[in-house]
Amino acid sequence: MGKALVIGAGGVASVAVQKMAQNDDVFTEVMVASRTESKCQDIVARCQNTKTKLSTAQVDADDTAAVVALIKAFDPDIVVNLALPYQDLSIMDACVETKTHYLDTANYEHPDTAKFEYKWQWAYMDKFKEAGITGILGSGFDPGVTSVFAAYALKHEFDEINTIDILDCNGGDHGYPFATNFNPEINIREVSANGRYWENGEWIETEPMAIKREYNFDEVGKKDMYLLYHEELESLAKNIPGLRRIRFFMTFGESYLTHLKCLENVGMTSIEPINFQGQEIIPLQFLQAVLPDPSSLGERTVGKTNIGCIFRGKKDGKDKTYYLYNVCDHQEAYKEVGSQAVSYTTGVPAMIGAMLVLKGLWERPGVYTVDEFDPDPFMDGLNEWGLPWRQDFSPELVD
Repeated sequence: MGKALVIGAGGVASVAVQKMAQNDDVFTEVMVASRTESKCQDIVARCQNTKTKLSTAQVDADDTAAVVALIKAFDPDIVVNLALPYQDLSIMDACVETKTHYLDTANYEHPDTAKFEYKWQWAYMDKFKEAGITGILGSGFDPGVTSVFAAYALKHEFDEINTIDILDCNGGDHGYPFATNFNPEINIREVSANGRYWENGEWIETEPMAIKREYNFDEVGKKDMYLLYHEELESLAKNIPGLRRIRFFMTFGESYLTHLKCLENVGMTSIEPINFQGQEIIPLQFLQAVLPDPSSLGERTVGKTNIGCIFRGKKDGKDKTYYLYNVCDHQEAYKEVGSQAVSYTTGVPAMIGAMLVLKGLWERPGVYTVDEFDPDPFMDGLNEWGLPWRQDFSPELVD
């Protein structure tokens, strides 16, 4: 049915490409490209018993001209950007020049500022419309599935949604005193930034980790969770009518928080360059280099993730509460694709989003977040491709 160029060769790309190879009726040809081609070759070697034609290439995703040349040579129907969020705009520029559909899992982040805003990518709306191509932003889990959950809840369960609480629980244990389950630099920038939530038409900012709640997660148990800012808050606050408040919570253990605070106190989480023995380095990037590679955690990570949304609103004039969520087992994910559940829960939705574009179900010139499309085929895809969703009509609430 279509050709996909996947840019990136980390854990998420490994999952997405293997899922594309499983879905070989849709993905007839897939090329995997990154700065280090050997990593792409390792991913392709994992794909067995598939009709999908697989190949690899070397490309610097920061170099728009190089990405343009690769797109012209391979001629894909869609570029699936699973590289770093710093590289979103250079890849989007290449897609505009070559008139190729685009999809990513995380919004653009400027290397010098940890803002997690969509404004840089939303600014491409007219360019994508003029090129006649579709840009899908944030087709991971959060953002991604959580946003589709909101669209599904609004379509099927509510006349209006008044509040949304997004709960992201990773109950996995990898045995290390301190390690991150996805790119350490992005992870630490995210959790060390000020918290923010939207209420009654305005953004309310908090100190990092200042708001804490405990929640009893299905198949995981009671966990402490902390209010963070996450990019889907921005798009859902804009796109869900009648919304009065939206918050995002993520679970963290005491060991993680203690190590993070120590690292912050000694300046190791800073993104400001420093001079070390005549060489300019960024402390957070150095820290990333000494931490375990997230892609190495799969075999040793046990436990489950539980990620979902609690909605409160009105249906037929009556108050209603509704909880949509997914539980994913780290070891089951590793057995299937050689990656832990954090990569799995992002890579599978990336494949589903790309599939819907190739099928023409999510094809619309312009740049959009996933909540702006019909959620039903995506929800069906979650059930079919390894992330079945669950629902609860009387969940525990977050105060």
